[in-house]
Amino acid sequence: MKHFLLVFPLLVIAVFTLELLPWGQTWLVQPWTAFIADISAGAMRLFDDRVLAQGKLIWDQPSGFGVAIEAGCNGIEAAIILMAAMLAFPATWRQRLIGITLGLTTVQGLNILRIISLFYLGQWNRTVFEWAHLYVWQALIMLDVLLVFLFWLRWVSRQTNGESPALETSS
Repeated sequence: MKHFLLVFPLLVIAVFTLELLPWGQTWLVQPWTAFIADISAGAMRLFDDRVLAQGKLIWDQPSGFGVAIEAGCNGIEAAIILMAAMLAFPATWRQRLIGITLGLTTVQGLNILRIISLFYLGQWNRTVFEWAHLYVWQALIMLDVLLVFLFWLRWVSRQTNGESPALETSS
């Protein structure tokens, strides 16, 4: 536990620092944010062909309403926290790779749902948009990170103890 409590915050600080450097913004944050905007707009275009995306912006053609995916809304910070926790915890590299891959997929999938819901909430009601943006979705994304980490811990623990989830019985 001491190892985790020492390594986790150091990893978070180190990676957040790298993310905030100009080259981190240019080579990671901006392209990732544009990618998330494109994926979100692409998903919306499956049922709404009026949606466009360019860079970090997504907008509705007829109304002109748009959202910009800013820092904190692109899922990078949540991903950093999840990866740092999994890297700091004593596990095999295979377990970490599986956890990080599935965890980041889950976090980014939920973040795309977040962006889509906020895009339509903003067109409907700005007050509800602000409330959902600042409170509901921030909490849900961090809760997702926590739950993914806890499920991963349970899986790692079962693997370490040689248990098979398929053989588990309830009493």
